[in-house]
Amino acid sequence: MNEAKQALKILQQRYKLFQQQQVTFTTALERCRESALDRIHPVRTLAQVRKYLDVSCNNSTDRRVLTLFLDICSDLVDMCTKLHELQPENAAATALLHACVDLLSPSNDLSGLRAKYPHDVINHLSCDEARNFYGGVISLIPIVLDKLKEAAAELDKPGPQTHRPGSGQKHLEHNETKAANDKEATGVQTVVRQQTRATKKKSYMESLKPAWRPTGRFYTS
Repeated sequence: MNEAKQALKILQQRYKLFQQQQVTFTTALERCRESALDRIHPVRTLAQVRKYLDVSCNNSTDRRVLTLFLDICSDLVDMCTKLHELQPENAAATALLHACVDLLSPSNDLSGLRAKYPHDVINHLSCDEARNFYGGVISLIPIVLDKLKEAAAELDKPGPQTHRPGSGQKHLEHNETKAANDKEATGVQTVVRQQTRATKKKSYMESLKPAWRPTGRFYTS
């Protein structure tokens, strides 16, 4: 759980870095929409952002900030998998994580999303037109991060415990034996979990696969 908490903290820090570049991000989207002759409708999906990056992005600054946004979204999917592996039987956390995955689906319509207080990303958009066109895509990451933090809090809650008098020594002996077996299996389990996460993340990345591949970390999967 500590590893997952640290990974979530790093994601929050990366989002803060992206948040500082919100104007650059919306400006990049505006230029791409203009280049694609697509200025009538709002930015609705992650697949649309990816298409702008692949087809309509004409300078390195725009390419960098769009790539950062898509990178964070990809890492959020990976974070959902990590948290779910900790306690797959936790119904409350699982529901929140499924909601996150649905939000991050490449074809999910983001146009109706609006991040609410304490988030102020909508207020930082320059005008009503920008709010209508970019409010959803700008709201995605903070909404997902809130749900991930809520899921992590659910996973961190202590489970119900029962104790029978005189059972302590028996449990201790059983746990010592079990610990030896668990230690041997841990390495294999870790490799399997990492491979599962990598497969799921690759599947997500493939769903946004472009016709051609510019350089950048988002493409090296």
